[in-house]
Amino acid sequence: MQLQSALRVIYPSQCISCGAMTESDFGLCGTCWRDTPFVSGLVCDLCGTPLPGEDAGEVAHCDDCMTVARPWTQGRAALVYHDNARKIVLGLKHGDRTDLARPAGAWMAMAAAPLWREDTVIVPVPLHWLRLLKRRYNQSALLANWVGKVAARPVCADALIRPARTRSLEGMTREARFAALSGAIAVHPGRGGQIRGRAVLLVDDVMTTGATLAACAQAALGAGAREVCVLLLARAVKEH
Repeated sequence: MQLQSALRVIYPSQCISCGAMTESDFGLCGTCWRDTPFVSGLVCDLCGTPLPGEDAGEVAHCDDCMTVARPWTQGRAALVYHDNARKIVLGLKHGDRTDLARPAGAWMAMAAAPLWREDTVIVPVPLHWLRLLKRRYNQSALLANWVGKVAARPVCADALIRPARTRSLEGMTREARFAALSGAIAVHPGRGGQIRGRAVLLVDDVMTTGATLAACAQAALGAGAREVCVLLLARAVKEH
């Protein structure tokens, strides 16, 4: 305890977003907490998008999920992808801020409460090995591991693979994204037994159109998964 107190004096706890002093490690200061759009209230049951109105316990869906067929059963998101949430996602994804996966995983585990099944196994969205080599880590796998630790659930980090490299989906239309990802995800030849007959919880950092998640869900279901749900750090929503 004395050593920890001494370390706190030398290295005080800092906000994960702005660096201001905080009371605990891996947290947000008051200002950054206020500027981080956490998802709450009524949400789309398929993707976690916040919806207008009060949560009366009934299942609701957003316009996108009523238009596009989703191959998964339920979905939730911890954050809305703008303001400080966008900064956190980009810091984790492109800024080598792997430390952000710990608090983000805790937020996601809380958001995942309606998604847990007795036999749930957590599976991250995969990266192609060339992209993994360049980035040095898969941010979705980092998030999945922390969600698993917080929720005490098993994680199969390499259950899904990307046999073929797809070009960046940035700027693509919804139709182009789905076409580019057709057949791009597969189940690892040696991991099929870990998802067959079980509920799979897919984990990703951010959902825009859902094309990547759809490809992953279809691969898992094709390999015998009983059910697929999705869990996101952030959900991109249309600006009004």
